[in-house]
Amino acid sequence: MTSEQTGMTANGVPYLVIPAASPGAPVVVIWHLLDPPRTPAAMASAIPLAGLDATRMYLGLPMSGARTPEGGFGAIMALLAQDAPLLVHGPIWQQAVDEFPEAFAELRERFAIATDAVVGLVGGSMGSAVAAGVLAAGTAGARAAVLLSPMMRLRSMIDAVSPRFGGYTWSPASEAVADRMDFLARAAEVTAAGAAIRMIAGSDDEEAAFLVPARKFAATTGADLHELAGVGHALAEEPGVDPAPQTDGARRADALTVEWLRANLT
Repeated sequence: MTSEQTGMTANGVPYLVIPAASPGAPVVVIWHLLDPPRTPAAMASAIPLAGLDATRMYLGLPMSGARTPEGGFGAIMALLAQDAPLLVHGPIWQQAVDEFPEAFAELRERFAIATDAVVGLVGGSMGSAVAAGVLAAGTAGARAAVLLSPMMRLRSMIDAVSPRFGGYTWSPASEAVADRMDFLARAAEVTAAGAAIRMIAGSDDEEAAFLVPARKFAATTGADLHELAGVGHALAEEPGVDPAPQTDGARRADALTVEWLRANLT
């Protein structure tokens, strides 16, 4: 078995890459959650794509893992309390989408991925929003995508969760961020390239924040939606930074992810 390789791209994206066993195998790009698993290494442990022969590229999100701001999680919590859409969710999403093409091109060359290799995308929560943004931008040429604990509409998530922390008042600037991260409104862009999309949500996840938007996206686009009984939003136990034993929910999500990618990439 080929061992994983880690590093950072020239444009500053941390990665963990596990090369495929076979020449010409597909390449799958995976983004982690902000909840556990919240680093490439933890995501590779939770969602290893077990049994799928593909080059797996786990990319780190901005403001997490190796790019956590000075002050650590406490600093991020302070930014969330100050203005979550403008200072955390929006910047992470926009930077991840913008930095992807250059990082992907570099990693394809470094790991000798053929230019005609079939591409798949996988993302969890914030990573699912990044995957959806990359699909909408058309920069991956992806044939299939799997969105785990999907965050299809930032506005729904903020409106559902913020009352616990004193509420959130939308501004024109944050409304603009919410519009860019509204994949119900942008469904036609997300599906324009024809990638086969599967969404995998936990039945115990937040209804208004995550489940309702996922169901609406599936109803609008025909995307495949699975709701895993007894599973919440996170796909690993806290702290979700280092590799850890796979949870039952992550194991079930991984199996459904592999099933979809194998059917649509190979």
